[in-house]
Amino acid sequence: MEDEQRRIEAAKADPSRFAELYDEHFDRVYAYVLRRVVDRSDAQDITADVFQNALANLSRFEWRGAPFAAWLYRIAANAIADHFRRKSRPLPDASPESSSEDVEQRAMLFRSVDRLPADQRRVIVMRFGEEKTIREIAREMGRSEGAVKQLQWRGLQTLRTQMING
Repeated sequence: MEDEQRRIEAAKADPSRFAELYDEHFDRVYAYVLRRVVDRSDAQDITADVFQNALANLSRFEWRGAPFAAWLYRIAANAIADHFRRKSRPLPDASPESSSEDVEQRAMLFRSVDRLPADQRRVIVMRFGEEKTIREIAREMGRSEGAVKQLQWRGLQTLRTQMING
């Protein structure tokens, strides 16, 4: 942690030193974004925005003992939310109330998916985000089709419960 704090302070003093932080955290931030937006091109753009934003606001970063990655993930989460807000702009004849409700529901759904156990989350993202078949998912995960169906069912049940209970 002290080493990371020193690297952050060095990058604040000399922005060219930010490259070390970028190299260290890029893969994890990109994976975090990609799991949530699925489209590689969008994930690359969002990840670039995250690091550009982080560099631009590095002087405002305050060391509080939490890993630097936590700050990057927060920037990424905001960038992802902005991305989905832009993508879900209402059509000109849509009422503003319904579109803001849709955005709220989508945000709640994404948060709920993030809280699923890892295997259920992976199946839900692959099935509905990547539009893969049960057979393709089973092959990728090294599981039987029945096991994948069970994970999907459990994940959907959990999501349904979370969405109803808020």
